[in-house]
Amino acid sequence: MIGVIGGSGLASPTLFTERRDTFPVTPYGAPSGPVTLARSGDTKVAFIPRHGPAHTVPPHRVNHRANLWALRETGADRVVATSSVGSLKVPVRPGTFVVPHDYVAFWSIPTYYDAEVRHVTPVLDEELRSGLASAARKAHARAASKGVYVQATGPRLETRAEIAFFKTVGDVLGMTIASEATLAAELGLPYAALCSVDNYCHGIARSSVTWESIAATQRKNAAATEAVLAAALGVLG
Repeated sequence: MIGVIGGSGLASPTLFTERRDTFPVTPYGAPSGPVTLARSGDTKVAFIPRHGPAHTVPPHRVNHRANLWALRETGADRVVATSSVGSLKVPVRPGTFVVPHDYVAFWSIPTYYDAEVRHVTPVLDEELRSGLASAARKAHARAASKGVYVQATGPRLETRAEIAFFKTVGDVLGMTIASEATLAAELGLPYAALCSVDNYCHGIARSSVTWESIAATQRKNAAATEAVLAAALGVLG
């Protein structure tokens, strides 16, 4: 079973059939929403909306520990996620996708090991990454098969000075993937992400960045995100 974490613009995807909501209890509190057990073609999936079914959970309040735990408890043995990101490089244009191969996170990352000394080296799974990149080609979507994801904390957007620094180390910027990938590594779950580039970050392009403009692009890119995800589940299942 493949666990799917739906980001902004994919809170209620239409590609799933035989849907059944479950409400797993975790040691870390409530997840963002019910875990939906379903199928995508012949592939069994366990789906959770990162920001809740109605997109009411802000990025800095997402209970990543509960989300990843709930997916594993319902039978997921690997996880793919979708995410809305901003571009740190002019050639990485809004309306395209990036499948990150690595990430940078300078701020606090959640862990399951608060009470013991454990050190895990997180990675983004190559097989899942390859499947996502292949699926993007099948869906006729423009996608970069490599990129470095930088995680900020939110909920505010970043300053020009912050972006000027971040673009020296990364290609896209978001608020969630590094936390999920690290926790997945702690649980032994292979993890990869499909990032929808929905805007240029502050100062990268001449136009100003507002949440309204980002949300509008997210809505435009939602259908393409769902098409790539459907193709990926077919490839990986």
